[in-house]
Amino acid sequence: MRLAAYEHEGLRRCGVVEDGRVRPFPVGTAVLDLVGGAPVPGTGAPVPLSSVRLLPPLEPPSVRDFVTFEEHVEGVRRSVGGGEGVPDAWYDAPTFYFSNPASLVGAHDDVPVPPGSAVLDFELEVAAVVGRGGSDLTPERARDHVFGYTVFNDWSARDLQSREMQVGLGPCKGKDTASTLGPWLVTADELEPYRDGEGYLRLALTAEVNGEVVGSDLLSNMGWTFEEMLAYASRGARVRPGDVLGSGTCGNGGCLAELWGRGGRQDPPPLAPGDTVTLTVEGIGSVSNTVVAGKAPEPVRGARRRPRDRP
Repeated sequence: MRLAAYEHEGLRRCGVVEDGRVRPFPVGTAVLDLVGGAPVPGTGAPVPLSSVRLLPPLEPPSVRDFVTFEEHVEGVRRSVGGGEGVPDAWYDAPTFYFSNPASLVGAHDDVPVPPGSAVLDFELEVAAVVGRGGSDLTPERARDHVFGYTVFNDWSARDLQSREMQVGLGPCKGKDTASTLGPWLVTADELEPYRDGEGYLRLALTAEVNGEVVGSDLLSNMGWTFEEMLAYASRGARVRPGDVLGSGTCGNGGCLAELWGRGGRQDPPPLAPGDTVTLTVEGIGSVSNTVVAGKAPEPVRGARRRPRDRP
């Protein structure tokens, strides 16, 4: 089943996507309700997808973005932080940071350049959506807690990211302006035929900029399965229905920064207004967003330097 949230004739609705149409649920139904275990209601007359604006399929309580592709870590570390290779600590556990659930955009929405940035990048990812809450899960138990999957684009201002991560705290405004989620949420049962013998989903991933393919990979090249990621996220903490877990950016051109790190120069160039990024995931679908000019940053002064002498 494919569940979409959308705007049609001024109303926000959600429904089931079938054969290029969406069959709406009753007004007031949200995809998050179904993720949380509410029974699937009846549907109304179908509406062509071409006549609706697709929204992010749900409004998640939280977004955890992992980094599970070794090739991505190696390339981006070189271009963003100036380091070499993959840190030993990366192999210990599936690391993540919390992204901004309030900055999600739909499958075909425009994406503004973050204020103060001149080096915008995309990131090709798949996100799992939690269907059942829990804590201290095992990977085996975690499989029953995954409701479905969607395409995820973690837009990244690489110049802001590079500077702020020198503080040693993690991404801040470099990752805060926009993340694409869509085009819809595909329930986990639909993707089971793609699962390989090691438990990974063997889905083909493709990234295009202005119609030219710049990256391709397999989701099964992740260092951990989604079940292992969810188990780690729930360690000593509670995950909730609707929580989003990003796979992290795939390798082989899953973002421009990886290509820059491998090639030693910004080729292809950073994204600019007018560029369109299309990300496609086998078994799920495509999202396609166009970059537009953003706002100038409102000034915030630097920190006051405190005297070293104390009374």
